[in-house]
Amino acid sequence: MIRKTIMAACLACATLAGVSAQADQLDDIKAKGELLCGTLGTSQPFSFQDVSTRQLVGYDVDVCKLVADKLGVKVQYKLLSVAARVPELSEGRVDILAANLGYSPERAEQIAFSNAYYVSPQKLLVRADSDYDTIESVNGRRIAATKGSSSEREIKRIMEKSKVLGFSDSSAAYLALQQKKVDAQFASELVLARLVLQSPPTSPVRVIEKPVFSESWGLGIKKSETRLLEAVNQALNDAEASGEAAKLFDKWFGPETPYKLKRDFKIGPIAG
Repeated sequence: MIRKTIMAACLACATLAGVSAQADQLDDIKAKGELLCGTLGTSQPFSFQDVSTRQLVGYDVDVCKLVADKLGVKVQYKLLSVAARVPELSEGRVDILAANLGYSPERAEQIAFSNAYYVSPQKLLVRADSDYDTIESVNGRRIAATKGSSSEREIKRIMEKSKVLGFSDSSAAYLALQQKKVDAQFASELVLARLVLQSPPTSPVRVIEKPVFSESWGLGIKKSETRLLEAVNQALNDAEASGEAAKLFDKWFGPETPYKLKRDFKIGPIAG
């Protein structure tokens, strides 16, 4: 009887120890020597397949590798759809998300966000021959946005005088602008930079420089994993202090890229 009691106690202790180990994801990641990063794989230049090497590359890909290097482990990637991002993280099928994950209070109730590693200015695109040169001049006009996007939701809220028309994607919204069905298109700076590059010389477009608002992107982590969140934030902060973060930005968005974007942010906590 005593022996059975001792064995039961040992089994209970072992079970509790196992639960404790599972509960601390940072220790688990270091024990297996690998960080599994969920990313999209279809969002150039954030995560996409290089056509010449067939390798997964991009800003999000490099940021995940940076974090893994700081943790002293290898990185592996799992490609996810937009809709699957939060469920895959919540179910523990990935350790971290680097997947165009814009902060919102609603999302922050489901998952934890790291410090902002990218800030996406949301701007207005107009035809070059138009008289619109400020946000205020566009308010009250017809604005195109991608249906169901955070851009559509926010532009309706911020520019309440305007008529916001939803389109299936940014290309459809751009076509509506060129056909003069709308007076402006609202999207992220990066999307609009691509459209400026693609616009024909006979129908040029331009971006109103001042952002309507800016959306902070963080790496997604399970809410219960506070030690992992602290370690990830430390890795990002170190990269900011060393200049490594700025170099990564310039590699994918800077003067030597087609986008020629200027980095107007530093890695830091997201105001929520």
